[in-house]
Amino acid sequence: MTALITRDELAAAIETGSVTVVDALGGEYYAKQHLPGAVALVRADVDELAPTLLPDRDAAIVTYCSNPACPNSGQVADRLTALGYANVRKYREGIEDWADAGLPTESA
Repeated sequence: MTALITRDELAAAIETGSVTVVDALGGEYYAKQHLPGAVALVRADVDELAPTLLPDRDAAIVTYCSNPACPNSGQVADRLTALGYANVRKYREGIEDWADAGLPTESA
């Protein structure tokens, strides 16, 4: 099971630039709203795109999707781990929690 990260921990990591954030929703959801600096990577594209989008397998990576009921972030995190990424965590509460807390988001 993927380790979790809290909103406060994630906000601090984004602020310091010490994490790569992965939006596991992708598509129109990503275009409409995503966490600052997030890259879009859905489960179906992990094997193909991860080596290019996430070249450092030891870097801190955090996946997220919409909310705790959404399975996407866990699926992407599990696949990244299986591919040898060593420092993957999941922001279980997702973008709904982030936006509800009044934290900044970006759009494409």
